[in-house]
Amino acid sequence: MSLLVVGLSHRSAPVSVLERASLNADAQLKLLQDTVAAEPAAEAAVLATCNRIELYADVDKFHAGVAELSTLLAQHSGVGLEELTPHLYVHYEDRAVHHLFSVACGLDSMVVGEGQILGQIKDSLARAQDLHTAGRLLNDLFQQALRVGKRAHSETGIDRAGQSLVTFGLEQLSAGADVQRWARGKKALVIGAGSMSSLAAATLARSGVAEIVVANRTFERAERLAQILSEGDDTDVLARAVPMDSVPVELTRADVAVSCTGATGLVLTADDVAAAVEGRTGAPAVEPAAA
Repeated sequence: MSLLVVGLSHRSAPVSVLERASLNADAQLKLLQDTVAAEPAAEAAVLATCNRIELYADVDKFHAGVAELSTLLAQHSGVGLEELTPHLYVHYEDRAVHHLFSVACGLDSMVVGEGQILGQIKDSLARAQDLHTAGRLLNDLFQQALRVGKRAHSETGIDRAGQSLVTFGLEQLSAGADVQRWARGKKALVIGAGSMSSLAAATLARSGVAEIVVANRTFERAERLAQILSEGDDTDVLARAVPMDSVPVELTRADVAVSCTGATGLVLTADDVAAAVEGRTGAPAVEPAAA
């Protein structure tokens, strides 16, 4: 028997597919029961969050296992197999273990380093244990993944990865004053919705800004990041998504802007910033003392 995982996430599927494929608690229970009832699988666990659906199983045949797990995901998610298949990824044996450990560490999250995934992995294991679909393999795997994830957060500071530049910028803008006091009531513009932009947005949210506007070429990704920020337990920031063509207008309203995209050219030029500063009303973008 060997470990197999078949799933989809924000990295492999658009938001429209992820939302339609989401599994409620009852659907997850039925999926687990049907998986262990299938011939290739002896154990099963499902990890379902707003950004991923992954089915883990102990199987005796790779190709039969992939076909069966893919079919089960399609049946229980309500998304047709033909539509779902291009967005599915498969990991087997050592690669499957490596994948779950990466997920537990927050390396595969939309906001890199976020710790909420540990609770979701714990819930996934508990659900499988309650239904007796987790045997020795998945019990050991998920418990080890939780230990690895906890060590990564406590020993590496991964949840603070990528914050240095944004934190430095906020310190400059606050001109030596308390950053959280300066950030109170401020509006931030984040251009991009990838991992680095997500980290920047999370740092801005924790700093205490009142509003974060996310702009991205793929509007769905901007919406998803804004939703994650708005639903965060540790902040009360208001977050919303806008299309890229709204950036010039939003720039005139922003107190701080962060651009992290995969574009090969400049997303914001000096002329763009100059035009935004000229078009601002109210307080200047940068306090004179910090200039």
